[in-house]
Amino acid sequence: MAPFFAGVDTTMTVFVIDPIRDPRWPAFLERHPKASMFHTPGWLNTLRLSYGYEPVALTTSPPRSELNNGVALCYVNSWLTGRRLVSLPFSDHCDPLIDTDADAECLADDLRYRLRKEHCDYVELRPTAPGFDARFNFGTAATFFLHRTDLRRPLDYLYRTFHASCIRGKIRRALREGLAYQVGNSEDKLNSFYKLLLLTARRHHSPPHTMTWLRNLIKFCRPNVQVGLALKDRYPIAGILTVRYKQKIVYKYGCSDPNFHKLGGTVFLLWKAIQEAKTSGIMRFDWGRSDPDHSGLVTFKDHWGAQRSTMTYLRYPPEACNRTVAADWKIQLAKHTFARMPNSFLIAAARLFCRHAG
Repeated sequence: MAPFFAGVDTTMTVFVIDPIRDPRWPAFLERHPKASMFHTPGWLNTLRLSYGYEPVALTTSPPRSELNNGVALCYVNSWLTGRRLVSLPFSDHCDPLIDTDADAECLADDLRYRLRKEHCDYVELRPTAPGFDARFNFGTAATFFLHRTDLRRPLDYLYRTFHASCIRGKIRRALREGLAYQVGNSEDKLNSFYKLLLLTARRHHSPPHTMTWLRNLIKFCRPNVQVGLALKDRYPIAGILTVRYKQKIVYKYGCSDPNFHKLGGTVFLLWKAIQEAKTSGIMRFDWGRSDPDHSGLVTFKDHWGAQRSTMTYLRYPPEACNRTVAADWKIQLAKHTFARMPNSFLIAAARLFCRHAG
């Protein structure tokens, strides 16, 4: 794509690249310490083909030169939630991969310029740590907790950090119950997982992801996407989906049959995932984001001895931070409707809803 000049800084040009097709992007991600699976071409391709989002990356590195920085974004165009640039939809976090103040200022200025040029309502960034601060006039859109576990410690040490009854006790219960374990990314495992995901989505009054999304995730991120299943007498009672990138693994989705909660299926699967990650040389287990209002989920992750940090989503212009409240009634109405739908209608409605909710 042709470069365009942005804004105030007369010493730098910002270039727009396609992070799916540009061969420099994967090599840049391998080098950058803040790169995550959410930056990868596989994740971006899944967003594009599942929900029609258009991925781009902004950089000050000229064509045919090595990439030194980059901000990955997607256009989301929705009658429900507005036209916006998001870094990135359905991603727990997506750090701007920028190492110098000069590059940060130039790219922040470019984002403001692009907002006006593309007639977007706002730009949203999802960094794990402060960076685009008040100097760039971004406002706080939302605050989440992010949990991570350092897997470089011995496995027996990690086990001792787990809550005695809520985690270690459930692991022992699952083993006594003789729960079977399966892992892989085959279609039959995905089908079993999706049935459990529908049960969980209905229970939480939240829209499930589409099967298209999950199939694309496996297709473009294989072999690093794994579905784990816990079975009782050959019946799937719990499932998790994890994604690996470099020496990190992300627990992305979990689901279960409420009739078997006492058997500890989800805890059993997470312990298996931690053991396998540790054995394969993974250094960090990322538990994903949690809304502070969801105290049960936050406490569950705390019980694993995971380190909790605060993560702030940012928006420009700052006044756009209040727009979520205005759309909440539509989203809440949709969620309560989902809870009452039969599966066939729930799946069809999710196809329509998910592309608005990134």
